[in-house]
Amino acid sequence: MSQLKGSRLAPGFSAAVPNGGMAEFEEMVRQELEEAMKKELDALVATAPPNELEATRKDLEGFQKLFHRFLKEKGPAVDWGKIKPPPEELIQPYEKIKARGLPSNVSKLLSKLVVVKLNGGLGTSMGCKGPKSLISVRNENTFLDLTVQQIEHLNKTYNTDVPLVLMNSFNTDEDTKKILQKYSHCRLKIYTFNQSRYPRINKESLLPVAKDVSFTAENADVWYPPGHGDIYGSFYNSGLLESLIDEGKEYMFVSNIDNLGATVDLYILNYLLNSPNGHLCEFVMEVTDKTRADVKGGTLTQYEGKLRLLEIAQVPKAHVDEFKSVSKFKIFNTNNLWVSLPAIKRQQESNAIDMEIIVNPKTLDGGLNVIQLETAVGAAVKCFDNSLGINVPRSRFLPVKTSSDLLLVMSNLYSLSAGSLTMSEKREFPTVPLVKLGSSFTKVQDYLRRLESIPDLLELDHLTVSGDVTFGKNVSLKGTVIIIANHGDRIDIPAGAVLENKIVSGNLRILDH
Repeated sequence: MSQLKGSRLAPGFSAAVPNGGMAEFEEMVRQELEEAMKKELDALVATAPPNELEATRKDLEGFQKLFHRFLKEKGPAVDWGKIKPPPEELIQPYEKIKARGLPSNVSKLLSKLVVVKLNGGLGTSMGCKGPKSLISVRNENTFLDLTVQQIEHLNKTYNTDVPLVLMNSFNTDEDTKKILQKYSHCRLKIYTFNQSRYPRINKESLLPVAKDVSFTAENADVWYPPGHGDIYGSFYNSGLLESLIDEGKEYMFVSNIDNLGATVDLYILNYLLNSPNGHLCEFVMEVTDKTRADVKGGTLTQYEGKLRLLEIAQVPKAHVDEFKSVSKFKIFNTNNLWVSLPAIKRQQESNAIDMEIIVNPKTLDGGLNVIQLETAVGAAVKCFDNSLGINVPRSRFLPVKTSSDLLLVMSNLYSLSAGSLTMSEKREFPTVPLVKLGSSFTKVQDYLRRLESIPDLLELDHLTVSGDVTFGKNVSLKGTVIIIANHGDRIDIPAGAVLENKIVSGNLRILDH
């Protein structure tokens, strides 16, 4: 976003227009672009089959609003001089929230809650087909299995009825719905709704690439799900938000389905429903202390008197190093959010949810340059009353984005109980080891093939593996271990090996005879 200086309109315009007429000329071009876009979108709606007409119209109306804002915005999204660290009272330490304890009737708290998981992503970055939530992460359990187990455990323990809501995308909806049948005997209700489906636009003409709304193979890459900020509009448009409010639900806890640390926290829920100062807090963002591994994560700032999420894409180039500094911006957004359902309804109906636009450039297979306009769910923090950050323990942020993350959560570092992973008591210090597996481990099937069993990581600090490396059964890794097989070499770590503060390089083959 920050690279779009001046207006969104082509830079050559200004040279052709005398001074003074520039603003009028830009406005005229903007109107022409809006009219051309409206014409194209109307033509796309006309290609929708009758049963999809209403949903298509709602999606493309949402896209038109986003496109209108995209054309209106000028220059970088933020004025760096106005950015301040958030005041202390707006970032509450979790210990303070927890110290208030819990009321005797926890089930009453839970009766007001809905758990929403962002389930729009595919497993392609880990070499898997289909929804990411269906990848096995622990004892044959998928992300979705663990989520269901957590909520079912809550419902049974407190004799309550917390529903699970999945926000799917057109990429994940069909496969997810097929799998949901296996949970029909579980003690929880599962609802789904779909993220919008927006058209990618040609970078030069700023018009949609799609010619119709069909789901054909050749049409697959001209549509996209517009980031998780779309949750507010999609949840509202689905009618599900309204019906949950009618059932007496007051808050949603929303998180990425691949964050295994994002479990329902009763202390935060109690804080929201029984606020100590009597002010209804409509939005809580869980943040945690930044480490050097998190320098790209979005952070909470104070901007023009309001809490505001600042993402790296919004930072002017000259200030990127400052943004990454652990001393100036000490916390980052875990994307675990608690939001008032009636407040979402109110803000949606008054069109008051205004999130910064993320401009994501892509190149299609044929070489065509396109852009997709996205928003981030946490960016709405500035649109709600009495928004708050809560600085939570690092354990509430356990995302699985790579096979390196997968190794950690599959290992004996964590124990699994009722769908929740907790750091093993046998680990003497609570920090998570730094693991970097090389490109030979990127795809889940390659990763599994290279590990006869998951190594013991209880005493590991740092692991780097590069090249053609395999691990035998019952390997134990301690301290700092670096294993590098150069091009053409192969290293087989033998079964039962204990590597403590070792560098292994060269060639080590172990063959059956």
